Amino acid sequence: MASIARNIGAGGRRLRLRMGIVFMAIGVVAAAGIAITGAPRGLRLALFLPFYLGAVGVLQARDHT
Repeated sequence: MASIARNIGAGGRRLRLRMGIVFMAIGVVAAAGIAITGAPRGLRLALFLPFYLGAVGVLQARDHT
């Protein structure tokens, strides 16, 4: 069986999880703002970045990488 590389400690995991949750929250707030203000649909593409960063942070915290 292949071993899984785990290269961050508990502090790094907490930091990545916290930043992932923060970026997810930023994405949710921005999405609500875009929906409420009736901004152009193309602006929704900008939501990719905070949701991507949030997902990466949470996944890195979960997988210890």
